[in-house]
Amino acid sequence: MKKQLQKISKYKPLALQGNLHLEVSRPRASLAQEHPMERRALSILWIVFVLLILGYLYFVAASIFNVMGRTEALRQSQTIGSSIGTLEQRYLALSQDVSPESGIALGLAPIAATSYVYRPGNAALGKVASDKI
Repeated sequence: MKKQLQKISKYKPLALQGNLHLEVSRPRASLAQEHPMERRALSILWIVFVLLILGYLYFVAASIFNVMGRTEALRQSQTIGSSIGTLEQRYLALSQDVSPESGIALGLAPIAATSYVYRPGNAALGKVASDKI
């Protein structure tokens, strides 16, 4: 293989196979050189990245705690609803037992004389000179 390469190198290139000089006369920015702001930009990007991760973790944890709080609130509302139902049943059972006879047993008496107050016109707009009826 070396002999073949040596033979190829002995040949003179054609006119169309010349060297291409692609170098530019103006100076180019080299990727091997570090820009002065590169370290600062990289540290700022790392800080932003860490803050984004922390924000993501916070919002995921907050949503989990909100779901847990919602289920606990639903459980408490069901407990309160069932206790309200029990109290309503008890109220209806006790209200069936109330009668005029049970009022007399508690020491209540029927009203003897009933008086009514009548004011013509709109009582809400009427001006009263004193605080008496």
